[in-house]
Amino acid sequence: MQVSVETTQGLERKLTIAVPSAEVESAVNARLQEAARNVNLNGFRKGKVPFKVVKSKFGKGVRQEIVGEMMNRSFYEAISEQNLKPAGQPTIDPTNLEEGEDLQFVATFEVYPDISLPDFSKIEVEKLGAEVSETDIDEMIVTLRTQRQTWEVAERAAATKDMVNIDYVGRMDGEEFEGGKADAANLVLGSERMIPGFEEGIEGKGAGDNFTMKLKFPKEYHNKEFADKDVAFEITLNSISEQVLPELNDEFYKSFGVEEGGEPAFREEVLSNMKREMKTASRNKLKTKVMDALIDAVDVAVPDALVAGEIGQLRQQAAQQMGGGQGIDPSMLPDELFKEQASRRVLLGLVLGEVIQQQELKADPVKVRESIEELASTYESPDDVINWYYGNQEQLATIESSVIEDQVFDYIISEAKVIDKLVAYQDVIQPDAKPAEKDAKETKSTD
Repeated sequence: MQVSVETTQGLERKLTIAVPSAEVESAVNARLQEAARNVNLNGFRKGKVPFKVVKSKFGKGVRQEIVGEMMNRSFYEAISEQNLKPAGQPTIDPTNLEEGEDLQFVATFEVYPDISLPDFSKIEVEKLGAEVSETDIDEMIVTLRTQRQTWEVAERAAATKDMVNIDYVGRMDGEEFEGGKADAANLVLGSERMIPGFEEGIEGKGAGDNFTMKLKFPKEYHNKEFADKDVAFEITLNSISEQVLPELNDEFYKSFGVEEGGEPAFREEVLSNMKREMKTASRNKLKTKVMDALIDAVDVAVPDALVAGEIGQLRQQAAQQMGGGQGIDPSMLPDELFKEQASRRVLLGLVLGEVIQQQELKADPVKVRESIEELASTYESPDDVINWYYGNQEQLATIESSVIEDQVFDYIISEAKVIDKLVAYQDVIQPDAKPAEKDAKETKSTD
């Protein structure tokens, strides 16, 4: 086998491979002889079909099969011989398939880049922490009560936090538009689900009122057809309901697993959960900052094939989230929506993979067990869940991968300069806003 390697551009490589014709013909003849021993043809006993007949009838198909197998095997032998690491599947282009001549083909593919890890000691990140105050606990209890709120009809004017039931029709230039009409729609005032001015315009109105609001779509509205356009909404206010929070009593406490001890025990349970949530949020934010610092510190091209694969996964996830079970076609979502995020994820994966390789990291069995036990603790039969994980290699590998990722970050964090910063509790647990969410209020729907 003859092999030549050409660097075309960036990470792309082109392998030109030639396999001697004698090797190909030998393999074809061997396959045909094997077929001759088992083939059934009219007029011949099994195993007694002349080789020429077998070759005449099956030779072309067998040769195609052998050539395909040889190109595949030769490619992998060649990349091993040349010490190349393909990123993604190659494109195979045969250049000579003539019988009696050397088999020749060209394989084009990308390779993994060489990663030079940065000096982790020069990475400086902040680790957020907070003291959970009594006020924080009070606010969390209000949140827990709100999660179990009920609604009662209110015989008064609508106010913020009320849930109103409305019919509405929106018109631009006197014409109704798609998505601008609803009947018996529930809306919590102050939720900012609608465009600016819509919810505020309902406040102060009473059940049975009919009125018109003249508003304007935001300049940066997500539907460019509506952006900065005047709109008039005709609204009928059907009913007003006010929020009713459950009482703080033993029944409420028991619903959160606090069987005795009353309010003091309940507050202690809430505090414990808040600290656990804060610890997780703090670590996740620290990991995000470390990831950002790593990406900024590494300047390397990433294989397009890997980015394309990551885009495919992100597109599929987005379609599922947007569809809500309605079956959105992922192909409708353009690559550009996901390209930047996909490139970052690929680059980060390459960097973390290099750390794992250099530090020879393997999943700590103790931490794997702890992770599985933590997951199992939420089920009625934890032991059965634990046994299921250890009996399912694919699921176990997922846990091991997560543990290794944590170990990688633990190593990087141990090398980096981490500065503890005390902030308010809410600042720790609130997720960081994504760039696309800066003007979230301006992209609210009208329904």
